[in-house]
Amino acid sequence: MPRAVACPDKFKGTATATEIAAAIAAAAEARGWNCDQVPVADGGEGTLEALGALGGRIRRSQVMGPLGDPVTAEWRLSRELAVVEMARASGLALVGGAEGNDPLAANTYGAGELISAAVDAGATEVIVGVGGSATTDGGLGAVRALEPHRRLRGVDVVVACDVDTRFVDAAESFAPQKGATQAQVYLLRRRLERLAQVYEQDFGVDVRDIAGSGAAGGLAGGLAALGAVLVPGFAVVADALSLAERFEGADLVVTGEGFVDEQSFRGKAVGGVVELAREAGVPVLVVTGEVLEGVDVASRGVECISLVERFGRERAMGDPAGCVRDAVVDALAAS
Repeated sequence: MPRAVACPDKFKGTATATEIAAAIAAAAEARGWNCDQVPVADGGEGTLEALGALGGRIRRSQVMGPLGDPVTAEWRLSRELAVVEMARASGLALVGGAEGNDPLAANTYGAGELISAAVDAGATEVIVGVGGSATTDGGLGAVRALEPHRRLRGVDVVVACDVDTRFVDAAESFAPQKGATQAQVYLLRRRLERLAQVYEQDFGVDVRDIAGSGAAGGLAGGLAALGAVLVPGFAVVADALSLAERFEGADLVVTGEGFVDEQSFRGKAVGGVVELAREAGVPVLVVTGEVLEGVDVASRGVECISLVERFGRERAMGDPAGCVRDAVVDALAAS
């Protein structure tokens, strides 16, 4: 019996990675295939869910939200390993998106409180997923929440970055998506420039040229100043889930995300899955809500199905899991 591996990322705003993986598995089984379900993430939202395979249990902590309101945020502790998703404490979704955000005031104090809670609970390794932030504070809020910093001695903090943007460039790259005007982007860039100098003076770390230090509006850089290691988020998830080993002997890998653009193949989950599958010699099917104009997925040697193109935008947005199931059923029938 042929075997598929379903390892999609989330379809942001419409379906979780777990829901999409289940839809792929249902399609595979309807065509007589076995299917392993391994939902993935790239360090952004969904990382906490994807790393549930590490075991442990979900904890909940009340922390400061991005604009100062209290929020209850989930995190995971498995023995001495903790997984924290900064978006649970300092995410843009918590303030209702860009329209509800104050990009100058939004801060990462709550994300720091989550890391602090993990350390207080006995974690000696903390994985921090940093996508989906409301903030461009350079991680200053988190740095303050983690005082006194000597408590981090003996704790390995690993920042799972979903971008490779540098610290100061976070303002232009991401602040407009968080509601910032051009004038505010200028102010935020100046603030990041000054903060980088402060970090270098106080901690002896120049965060400006560290790849990924601009992730989550510079939170990654702030944590790097405290000694954290910044790594590509997909690599963290893939290693934790032994993804390369799961591809061995498979006949097909099916992945996907809400939309495919050029960034999808530069450190994001879809690109990471494609590379691992290529190394294993396994063909890949990418199922996505939409392929953005100008992106040539075929040139990357993979088949890609756009749900918007196949089923229309209304159904693709309203029933993504159902569309994925139907698309994969048809694709397997034609294979």
